[in-house]
Amino acid sequence: MHISLTPELESCVRRRVQSGYYNNASEVIRDALRFWEQNEALVQQLKLDALRNRLAIGAGQAKNGQFVSQSVRDIIQSQKG
Repeated sequence: MHISLTPELESCVRRRVQSGYYNNASEVIRDALRFWEQNEALVQQLKLDALRNRLAIGAGQAKNGQFVSQSVRDIIQSQKG
């Protein structure tokens, strides 16, 4: 596999290897990809938690008879702007 990096990223990889923490560029890239995967999993979990929280709020409001006359589309549009 061949990967092209911008000069800035290539410099960053070289600095990491020169620091002595990594033996070569492949180790830097592997570590960065592992970090990226873990970060993606964390972001997905945070999004799910936020969605569950918002759904729980909505379910509680519905249980208490707190409704609005807006459509879901109207609510989403009002939150964008």
